[in-house]
Amino acid sequence: MIKLTKFKTKDHEFVLNADLIETVDETPDTVITLVNGNKVLVEESMDDIIRLVIAYRREIQRFAR
Repeated sequence: MIKLTKFKTKDHEFVLNADLIETVDETPDTVITLVNGNKVLVEESMDDIIRLVIAYRREIQRFAR
């Protein structure tokens, strides 16, 4: 799970299952498309999301050992 901030509501954080992310686009706003087709606009950049997903997956691997 990764913590993100909904677009234009800097005080509204939510948690997203990173395994549900299909694509991330910057158009220039960051849009996450989920595997079910839903879209989420977030404040974080594409690079930030990549870093969060990598950290999440590393954490899972650490506990799997």
